[in-house]
Amino acid sequence: MNKVIKGGAVFTAAIAISLSGTTASFAAEASTPVVKKVAFTAEQKAAFQAAKAQFQASREARQAAIATAKATIATAKSNFDAAKAAATTKEARQAARAALKAAVAAAIASVPAKPTKPVRP
Repeated sequence: MNKVIKGGAVFTAAIAISLSGTTASFAAEASTPVVKKVAFTAEQKAAFQAAKAQFQASREARQAAIATAKATIATAKSNFDAAKAAATTKEARQAARAALKAAVAAAIASVPAKPTKPVRP
């Protein structure tokens, strides 16, 4: 038990030493000069607002496409389950699986890429 307490004291001392070095490094970084914000022109503000609106529209369109793809995949899965249950041969099951994979691939391909956030001027 006594060894555990001594080990804990050593561990606590090591943490205190490491933290004191960390605070000193933060103090050194705080003395760096702060760059003041520059006032944007009306054209820059308008361009940025338009870019933000376009980004939001792209994001909403992507979310709608994802929802549509999920519904399409769910429908394809239920069709696959029904075809697999009705299939009497191995070839019919393979065809049902191929149809499912094709429907999933088409649904995933219909989702647009993630839009990039606009950069402030």
